[in-house]
Amino acid sequence: MASSTSRASVNGSPEKFRVAVGCGVGATIETYDFIGFGTAAALYFGDAFFPGSDPLSASLMSFATLGVGFAARPLGGIIAGHLGDRIGRKPVLVASLLLMGVATVLIGCLPTYQQAGIWAPVMLVAVRIVQGLAFGAEWGGAILMTFEHAPWRKRGLYTGITQAGFPVGLLLANLAFLLSAGMDGTLTWRIPFLLSAVLIVVGILIRLKIDESPEFEELKDSGEVARNPILEVLRNDWRNVLRTFCLRVVETAGYAVSVTFMLSYLELDTSPTSGSLSLLALTTAAGIGILATTLWGHFSDVFGRRPIYLLGCVIAVAWGVPMFLMANTGSAVLIVLAFVISYAICQNSLAGVQGAWFSELFETKTRTAGASLAYQISAVVSGFTPMIATALYGQFGWMGPALLFSGYGVLGLVAAIVTRETWGSEQKAEVAALERAATGKEEAVV
Repeated sequence: MASSTSRASVNGSPEKFRVAVGCGVGATIETYDFIGFGTAAALYFGDAFFPGSDPLSASLMSFATLGVGFAARPLGGIIAGHLGDRIGRKPVLVASLLLMGVATVLIGCLPTYQQAGIWAPVMLVAVRIVQGLAFGAEWGGAILMTFEHAPWRKRGLYTGITQAGFPVGLLLANLAFLLSAGMDGTLTWRIPFLLSAVLIVVGILIRLKIDESPEFEELKDSGEVARNPILEVLRNDWRNVLRTFCLRVVETAGYAVSVTFMLSYLELDTSPTSGSLSLLALTTAAGIGILATTLWGHFSDVFGRRPIYLLGCVIAVAWGVPMFLMANTGSAVLIVLAFVISYAICQNSLAGVQGAWFSELFETKTRTAGASLAYQISAVVSGFTPMIATALYGQFGWMGPALLFSGYGVLGLVAAIVTRETWGSEQKAEVAALERAATGKEEAVV
């Protein structure tokens, strides 16, 4: 719990909802840009940038390019974590969104292998690295800004609103690819990236109007800003960094198998499916996920962070094999249902809790550094997971990636068991006492 006992701090800032929505809009745009690359890598980049290879090899190289962006995310998280705890959350939010926008529009302008030869994939990798740096800087700033503006009793709900920006971005990205699927040539994948320019302008205007985090302003006024947040959190709180890393892997790497790899798998497999059906399934799942993410965050306010996370991990452990069995039927209904369960239940039940739980595990002065570092280091694992899943599929068939998915679930389950609850009965009673004390102070002043 924070040290302040004012009723305003317990009940959140006056603009708490506007901050949550504003940060969610930014998360939407950055996800549109970053995840859109994953869709394009699964469906188009193999032919556009790695021609002349068999489909499996092209998918491997395309997913390797995808993984480079994830590998760059920890560096973005480290830079953003340091700056966010040193100069504030807001400047990081604006800078990350601007950087992401420039990189994404450039992807839409890149020449293909037929036009530029080997320089085409080289440029693709370079721009993907910039995307990774920007996206690595995004999560910590957006979530922590929302968390620190939110009322203490509803921090799961409010950070869930911001986290819901990610399925919104996923929905918009796949709608864009779905609508552009009938276009000729490279316009099929160029248009969705070029459309990002419009979204970036909107996002920048919204974020410029958001006020700085009240908890950071209080920290700055007290002179307690950490001099080197990254070193401090690694020295004093490395166990929480490790736990958060493992908690995050099950969600993000699980997504990499159940969504990113699955899109490619349905194209490689002999089942009578098409890219349009895959995108339709993912679009449906993302649409449901918008509400699901927010609800899971709310449930964590009611039942606690750890119980909800444990539930999500248990489902993930059990879901690996059934997920592929449903996909292998070739049935459109079952494929859509598989995506919905994978995303709205397995992934969203974890993502909806992370904003509040991860933030509560770290002190205010190192919160951005600690949460961002663990969150983004885990992205390295998830970034190369589609490539690993593809290699396992080539060696063992669908059972390989199915067991990989369940294995990530086991890792998350163990991590959830050994991580402390931050919103149990003790914490709720403490907040109730602070609310009573703040109310008493106000009545005494009157």
